[in-house]
Amino acid sequence: MNAPLPCLSIEPVTAPLQGRVVLPGSKSVTNRVLLLAGLARGTSHLTGALKSDDTLYMAQALRQMGVDVEQPDATSFVVRSTGMLRAPDAPLFLGNAGTAVRFLTAASALVRGTVVVGGDANMARRPIAPLVTALRQLGIDASAPSGCPPVTIHGTGGLSGGSVEIDASLSSQYVSALLMMAACSSKPVRISLSGPHIGAQGYIGLTIAAMRAFGASVMAGDDASWTVAPGGYTATDFRIEPDASAATYLWAAEALSGGAIDIGFPIDDFTQPDAAAWRVIQSFPHMPAVIDGSQMQDAIPTLAVMAMFNATPVRFVGIENLRVKECDRTHALATQMQRINPAYAREEGDDLLVFPSPDPVQTAKEVRIETYDDHRIAMSFALAALKIPGISILNPGCVGKTFPAYWDTLRALGVKIAPCG
Repeated sequence: MNAPLPCLSIEPVTAPLQGRVVLPGSKSVTNRVLLLAGLARGTSHLTGALKSDDTLYMAQALRQMGVDVEQPDATSFVVRSTGMLRAPDAPLFLGNAGTAVRFLTAASALVRGTVVVGGDANMARRPIAPLVTALRQLGIDASAPSGCPPVTIHGTGGLSGGSVEIDASLSSQYVSALLMMAACSSKPVRISLSGPHIGAQGYIGLTIAAMRAFGASVMAGDDASWTVAPGGYTATDFRIEPDASAATYLWAAEALSGGAIDIGFPIDDFTQPDAAAWRVIQSFPHMPAVIDGSQMQDAIPTLAVMAMFNATPVRFVGIENLRVKECDRTHALATQMQRINPAYAREEGDDLLVFPSPDPVQTAKEVRIETYDDHRIAMSFALAALKIPGISILNPGCVGKTFPAYWDTLRALGVKIAPCG
């Protein structure tokens, strides 16, 4: 096996980028339906799926818990399950896959026995205490002494229903985790928010839609409470839509180069929250002066890099949660922009201000972008390299987390990419 490349150099484009791109499947949807298929009795066929680090960690964890997960081709999973998860023989290692860790932490409460859910060093810094606290409210023996993974769950083989309040200000994934687990309870489960704020509300809708596709009954009282009826899940066939977060890089590359890139999927057919970034991108180079990123968090690195070339400054607000993603994305964006040109960006509290340079080419210098092992930092700064000479990307293999074919996709559109000299 070849060693991973430590660095890729990207040349600015001299012509509009044009072509057709096959997007990877949605990471968010793939990891949801993998778990739901694992909790459903029978055989489910999942097509259009993403095969990446995050989803392969989820598939392997399900295998450890007694679920038969096959991969017949590059975009499909076949999942066969008894509808019950069993205690694994060893801790579940999930890398830095936040969805997998949070979803399996809750689902492990349904297991009879002990489950340890953890990941790599980056995951060990990502908060999970609100979810653990909520599980305890439901009578589940769960602990995470550091407030971050690993989490240890001592399950009794089921859940007896009840009511739970959760602080979801850090992540909507906490709510999604509880919702998906709750359908396997013997009695109804009511979930409500303990505060008015929730990160990326749209992902709750994504979760509920997937649950209903697998036969669950979920009633939303309002935007802050949900009741899940008992009954479990029924195996089904599910077609996964393309990844909207991945699409943002192609929409941005099209806008920055004046090109025409066909992603093969209508914008109005996306159900993922990050698709909202499309309308912002269409406004380039006259993006709004203030952009609220609270409901399209994974699109913010894309939009922030685009703002380097906007006609006027842009302030990004509602992005507090970016500080607890794969890295502190707000700080990473500001720091790497400043390395290209100190005038580009600054942090103000949890806001990010981006100031376009009048002539980025004149202020360019050789800069190797530190990606912090974060796929979105790598992919977004590749967009800056389309316009500014001298930019290269360290640890380019980190894109394997959600978009393994990213560099090949850019090459196919005409971008010149090579190993650093």
